[in-house]
Amino acid sequence: MDSRLAEVLAQTDRAALGGRLRSARQARGLTQGEVADDVMSVAYLSRIESGHRQPTAPALETLAERLDVSVESLLGVAERREIDEMRLALDYAELSLESGQPEDAEEHLRTALEMLATTQMDAMRVRARLLHARALEATEREDDAVLELESLIEDTSVDGLTKIKAGIALSRIYRETGDLGRAIECGERVMAHVEEAGLGSSDEAVQLAVTVAAAHFERGDTAHAVRLCRKAITAAESLGSPKARASAYWNASAMQARRGDVAAAVPLAERALALMGEGQDSRNLARLRGEVGRLHLELDPPDLSGARDNLEQAAADMRWSSATPADMAWTLLGLARVAFLAGDLAESRDLVEQVQTTADGHAPLIQAEALTLEGRTLAAEGATDRATASYQRAVHVLSAIGADQGAAQLWFDLADLLHGVGLHEAALDAYRRAAVSSGLRARVATTTLAHS
Repeated sequence: MDSRLAEVLAQTDRAALGGRLRSARQARGLTQGEVADDVMSVAYLSRIESGHRQPTAPALETLAERLDVSVESLLGVAERREIDEMRLALDYAELSLESGQPEDAEEHLRTALEMLATTQMDAMRVRARLLHARALEATEREDDAVLELESLIEDTSVDGLTKIKAGIALSRIYRETGDLGRAIECGERVMAHVEEAGLGSSDEAVQLAVTVAAAHFERGDTAHAVRLCRKAITAAESLGSPKARASAYWNASAMQARRGDVAAAVPLAERALALMGEGQDSRNLARLRGEVGRLHLELDPPDLSGARDNLEQAAADMRWSSATPADMAWTLLGLARVAFLAGDLAESRDLVEQVQTTADGHAPLIQAEALTLEGRTLAAEGATDRATASYQRAVHVLSAIGADQGAAQLWFDLADLLHGVGLHEAALDAYRRAAVSSGLRARVATTTLAHS
């Protein structure tokens, strides 16, 4: 018996082992006496089957030979051939996700999980669960993905790095769906585990830190978010890892852009893009390229050529990567803005329709942005009534989103546009909502002012 199986035998539950041994004997139609024969006493075999005695390694091998089964089957672990098949299924699933084929990934994962259900391959099962969560997100089942990721984080048998990866994905999903409180809470919960487990010096820990920082920034905790990002950059530089450094620079760039300093944001994003190009992460490379394209649109004046080049490349890369519908929708929205600013209103409207189809109710902020751009396009074409209807639909969608920086900016933009089409009360309400989303609150009650 090799050392791996000997270690499994030492940790195997005696009752479970005895049950499998008894089932194998009965399946062969043999009595305990026929199996024991001249190699051991019937009493010894009976005690093994009842779970009162653990067999020695030589005894287990002899029993396996007598029953014409493998030692692995008696121990409840997969045989080498099955292990290779399961590993191959998981490899195919990961490859399918990376190449933008989540349905194929689910097929491979279903096969692997069925095989893993009756084995003790815990590490492989954890990998399958994490891939399954990614596949659920990629097929627009975010709620199911959240449940799987939460389960991984809470499972005490899951290793530290997998918990971090699950925390990154979970925090990002919460942030992208507008639940910033949960995005921060789950991220910080996993960060505390990272510190306790001594895993702070890893690529994944840096990525988790900047993911939590992004959620803080969206909620308006700007100073804290910047501190987290600077700390992450310092950690990334000390690690010397292109992936960790790219993640830190990427988020620093996003924060500079949201603070209005686009000129400082562009070189940070381009540095992150160069670092990301050294690795194998096709999805994040495509997402970052899309971010660089959108930053070119924020320059004064906008760099339409640079924006189009990056956004078109990002869209092409996303079609064969594991990018989510939200990733693609943001990229298409950027291209729609390029078309609008270039005066190609028909192309802008076509792209906005693609954004709505791609987002399909799973990314309300993107949909609200798309409706706002649709309204601007219709207004530029002279269709004021239709533009007004688009703005009102944008207000309806945006009303369901929590307070964050992205929502605040869009409320402010919508206020000006609503005022332009004569909806003055709606414009005033939008200005108020912009203030609330950005963190402003009235310090004196209206009734107090009226009384004074």
